[in-house]
Amino acid sequence: MSLFDSFKRGLQKTATALQRGISSIFTEVKEWNDDTYRQLEQTLISTDLGPVVTKELLDDLKDRYSRGLIATGADINAACQEKILAILDEASVPPIHSTPGIPTVILMVGVNGSGKTTSIAKLAHHYLSQGKKVVLGAGDTFRAAGATQLQIWAERLGCPVVEGKLGGDSAAVAFDAIKSGIRQNADYVIIDTAGRQHTRSDLMAELEKVKRIAAKAMPEAPQEIWLTVDSSIGSNALTQAREFGKLFPITGLVLTKLDGTGKGGVVVAIRKELGYPVRFVGLGETVDDLQPFSAEDFTKALFEAPKE
Repeated sequence: MSLFDSFKRGLQKTATALQRGISSIFTEVKEWNDDTYRQLEQTLISTDLGPVVTKELLDDLKDRYSRGLIATGADINAACQEKILAILDEASVPPIHSTPGIPTVILMVGVNGSGKTTSIAKLAHHYLSQGKKVVLGAGDTFRAAGATQLQIWAERLGCPVVEGKLGGDSAAVAFDAIKSGIRQNADYVIIDTAGRQHTRSDLMAELEKVKRIAAKAMPEAPQEIWLTVDSSIGSNALTQAREFGKLFPITGLVLTKLDGTGKGGVVVAIRKELGYPVRFVGLGETVDDLQPFSAEDFTKALFEAPKE
């Protein structure tokens, strides 16, 4: 299956909601008016593109219509694709850090239930399949199931994992994992952390400690801090990303469960309002369904009318 096919399958719910909405509005309309635009606004908002992106799209469509450049639902699709590609602006996204001779340390953060630990395993699988060496750090020492879950995945993948004691210091696990990665000449050290609500300042402070101790293990670490967000929560994902970003220099997002929601537009809202690049997206349940984000494939899949 091609990357585009993966996006098309994973975004089917969002694309269907969007296309049905646009089709129902513009099939019979002879002349667009305020009511037409209100209906279109509701359709765009329903996919959690957010008010900022929705307004930008509507303003652009109104301008094009007034100049006689668009007249049909197909024209809307083409115009929206063009605008969203410009918002996602993949050309401006910096590459994932990679320095020869030292591991790239990725610190994974996120709230409980966001799919963080599973995403770490899938991310390890992705890099292992490319012939890279990966070391995992089971830094979720507050949840017994967290470390166990990562250990099970590590055994399946044949990937070394550094663990700590239940209730132990997660920063110490991060330190040991990085040192282990250096000794083993790993390409990537991916560190799990305990899921925590962005509203708990005490728990968020513990993450700051993990980040600080990681730098003691290796001055460059962590080169990447990725926030795992559950796409199905829609606009709340934007709120989470905003709050985590106040405390950490978020370098990328991993958006999970994109295949199970009709709110895939949140990808665009986060990029527009916060500027965080999406690194990977979860498009299914299997280990191969965590895919590198492609703005072109995402946008094309979103606005290509699904077959009934």
